[in-house]
Amino acid sequence: MHRPSPCRSVWFLVALLVVVAFGAVTPARAARDPEPIPVDGQPVAANARRVLRALEFLGAPLDARTADAVEAAARARDATALQTLLDRHVLFIVSINPESRVKVARGPARAELQQAGFTPVLVKVVNQSTVTKPLRILSPQSGPVYAGVAELSMKRQDQPRLRENENVHGDPDRFLHVEMFSDPPMTAELSGLAVEYCIALIYSSESGEREATIGFDVAQGNQDLGFRGELPLLFAVRPAIATTLAIRDFDGQRTAARVAFRDHAGRVCPPQPKRLAPDLFFQEQVYRRDGDTVLLPPGELVMQSSRGPEYRVLERTVAIPAGGSARIDIRLERWVNPMDYGFYCGDHHIHAAGCAHYTSPTEGVTPADMFLQVKGEGLNVGCVLTWGPCFDFQRQFFEPSVARVSEPLTVLKYDLEISGFGSQALGHVCLLDLRDQNYPGSEGTKSKGWPSWTTPVLRWAKAQGAVTGYAHSASGLEVVPRAAATRLLAAFDRDADQRLSADEAATALLPEPFATADADRDGLLSESELTQSIDRASDRLPNLAVPEMNGVGAMEICVSTAERVCDFISAMDTPRIAEWNMWYHILNCGFPLRVSGETDFPCMSGTRVGQGRVYVQLGKTDRIDFAAWCDGIAQGRSYVSDGYAHALEFTVNGEPPGPSEVPLSRPGTVRVHAKVAFAPETPLSVAHGAADAEPRKRVLGDTVVLHGPRTSAVAKGGTRVVELVVNAVPVAHAEVPADGQIHELNFAVPIERSSWVALRQFPQLHTNPVNVRVADRPIRVSRSSALWCIETIRQLWHNRGKTIADAEREEANQTFLNAIEAYRRIADESPQGS
Repeated sequence: MHRPSPCRSVWFLVALLVVVAFGAVTPARAARDPEPIPVDGQPVAANARRVLRALEFLGAPLDARTADAVEAAARARDATALQTLLDRHVLFIVSINPESRVKVARGPARAELQQAGFTPVLVKVVNQSTVTKPLRILSPQSGPVYAGVAELSMKRQDQPRLRENENVHGDPDRFLHVEMFSDPPMTAELSGLAVEYCIALIYSSESGEREATIGFDVAQGNQDLGFRGELPLLFAVRPAIATTLAIRDFDGQRTAARVAFRDHAGRVCPPQPKRLAPDLFFQEQVYRRDGDTVLLPPGELVMQSSRGPEYRVLERTVAIPAGGSARIDIRLERWVNPMDYGFYCGDHHIHAAGCAHYTSPTEGVTPADMFLQVKGEGLNVGCVLTWGPCFDFQRQFFEPSVARVSEPLTVLKYDLEISGFGSQALGHVCLLDLRDQNYPGSEGTKSKGWPSWTTPVLRWAKAQGAVTGYAHSASGLEVVPRAAATRLLAAFDRDADQRLSADEAATALLPEPFATADADRDGLLSESELTQSIDRASDRLPNLAVPEMNGVGAMEICVSTAERVCDFISAMDTPRIAEWNMWYHILNCGFPLRVSGETDFPCMSGTRVGQGRVYVQLGKTDRIDFAAWCDGIAQGRSYVSDGYAHALEFTVNGEPPGPSEVPLSRPGTVRVHAKVAFAPETPLSVAHGAADAEPRKRVLGDTVVLHGPRTSAVAKGGTRVVELVVNAVPVAHAEVPADGQIHELNFAVPIERSSWVALRQFPQLHTNPVNVRVADRPIRVSRSSALWCIETIRQLWHNRGKTIADAEREEANQTFLNAIEAYRRIADESPQGS
């Protein structure tokens, strides 16, 4: 073992006496200083230096004289002097015996905490076992204050830790949050040295004198017997500072905003496990109105403020005083304002209970809580949909008109999603602007009288003037290439040789031309060739790969659209190719199906409302008419976006999207005009197309499945390819800078037959189409599109027909057959090709 030289020991004794003489950080001691442990000096010195840097990083440095003395002792590798200097700042002494049993004792440091902030405390570890596992700090007063969180929701958000130790018994005494600081320069595991120092972080949501029990372990079940692995401790908790947020919009008006605070270590304040409504634990941000307060610890914090994707994210350091109250002025900045062009944005699919919501998933939060989310994200409209798990409780908030918390330019409306009951197996449907939420014969419950397929539900909603559509559309529209290839062989391999000849494939709906799929040029398609062909096609838009039709998305949409009871297909929260591909094929058949934007917050897009949006053209107004806004969705006077991309104008021969058409007496050229804008900063994720899609392009736009790690990084600038789409096929494009500016585009496009024309930027933006009617003929784009719709109906009936109640199956079967016949007639009227 290294021993310091006599002269060095004398020098350090002098330095130590100087520190004591000047009274450098000598707290009133609650316990005697621990005795130094004989140990090699070099590793203790390295550990001490890391502790100094970590405490400085955390905003709680040792005073300069003590820090200088520690540094000098570290240079001399004097383990005794280092322990003498540091031990007086230790709050917990953790001893690990040779059997790895852990006990804890009180150190001499004051037990003082700061409400609403993370207080670093020093832990001395005396390790007789050489164990190198992570040291954990535990407390029954620590842990989430909520319970009832869906595991799937936390996995989708990549936040499974937030389900650990849920407050299932409703313990009111969970005022602490404890964790070890293991980020650099500290380490995640013990070194195995006989003595080392660690840092614990302790957060208190309450102030005053609070007793808590603190324990430590290095593996589950290894605490010392007789409760010596835990220690009751009376903390003095300094009160936080009530900080008023003065929030002004870009135009100086009082408003609400999204605000996030982080400390020196990047930890979110307040910690997510300590949040209850109106703050939601699965969000890093909080939402506040002008004049609202938030409890913050004294010192410097990094604050981010915004109000949704149309606003810039502003970041600055704020200083909170040590006493009294504080005020932070927040002035928001827009980079674009669609309202200047008459567009008012909304999210037609939000939930106030279930999935990620806490406390009780069958109850959830109130209209006031949800309104704050909607207004804080800059939405004009939020549609809060009651669904199965919360039906009995949340249905009390339903009104035929908008909720009473609504404001002129921010409205909230409670309606229904048929999910968790009734017809959910054939697709979840969103019912907007209902006058009555009780299906005839349901007796005000979700368990009686509801149909087991979607078309009757949509008919009922349409009869009362509601607007209807399918939710999270691509859920179930995934293509499984091997399964799809097997189905093709089973249906068309007449000679049972496990290959398709050109003759056998002549009537099959192949994803690619026969010659393209026939990779080995032998005139036959093997299962492997079919699988590879389907796999390639699944990354294209449009494509003819038939999906599985086994989920909860736009399953029955081809049937209900043929029945004229479905207004829209949802987009912007599931994989974009699958969403838009279904929509394109139905448009190609001439049906006036519109697209609308949603999040399904917090079940699909879990971190904030409005990640998927629909922008409805209402003209300039100072008050939202919810019925008119919903009618704009049904009529297609809108575009969908993630909020970072905008089509502020789009016309074909001067006609915008909507029910009107552009008439042409004969084939000719139309003039397309557009104004588009793209954010100068876009979140770096697959959902926004700003990160590489893994494994394939088909996952772009998805907010449901985690594709790559969650990150707060942004992609700055760059260009976006804007495409003009005619009958599902891009016919022209332009590259537009993502610079926050408005750019004008003009195209001249030949139209040979009745067509639909739209503008898109994949995967962030799509307008609804403008129909061009040539010689008063209906839109009949492609025989293949009609056949694809037929195959999806057949596949759905095969997978889900058995879920339809016996008493309803005959009517459902006939309706499905009627839809197939309708698409067959369209196929006969359509040209060949894809």
